[in-house]
Amino acid sequence: MPAFPRSEIEEMIRRFVATNDECGRSGDWEALARYYTEDAIYSWNVGPKFEFVARGRDEIRKWVLGTEMAGLDKWVYPYVRRLIDDEKGEVIGIWRQIAPHSGPDGKPVEIAGTGGSWFRYAGNWQWSWQRDFFDHGNAGAVFFDLLQKGLLSPEMQERLKRGSKQPGWVRREEFDWYATIVDREDS
Repeated sequence: MPAFPRSEIEEMIRRFVATNDECGRSGDWEALARYYTEDAIYSWNVGPKFEFVARGRDEIRKWVLGTEMAGLDKWVYPYVRRLIDDEKGEVIGIWRQIAPHSGPDGKPVEIAGTGGSWFRYAGNWQWSWQRDFFDHGNAGAVFFDLLQKGLLSPEMQERLKRGSKQPGWVRREEFDWYATIVDREDS
């Protein structure tokens, strides 16, 4: 018996991606907060020493959609693939990271590598868990290049200066993302 009907999970990711696309166009990411449960966990790796983790919708709203997206106005993150496991109620979405600037070839500046999100659906049009993955090194290279060209927003410049002092950044030994996976197949 599936965790949720496949059609419901398909509709959930459709709604989420549509809102994500609109947020990219508007530059205001807060509308995505409604898609998380009150106790959701949202995390990603930020290099060999740090993890980012937001616990609960309020931290997701303030940190993921606030401080982490500050200065990334008009960046877009189009989804190119959605993989659904309706038995576990999970989705993997693969996305691109595209800046609102063009390179010398006239094409939009894009962070190389694969970006993605692994979601766990909780019903009621909300995620209870999300783990992002992307190429942190390539992201840093793009930000540095935009900084050198004077194209990085003042908010993003300030954020880069703060580095690991951003809210939600914790030392890897303080947060075991692996332990937050429900129904691990290697257990």
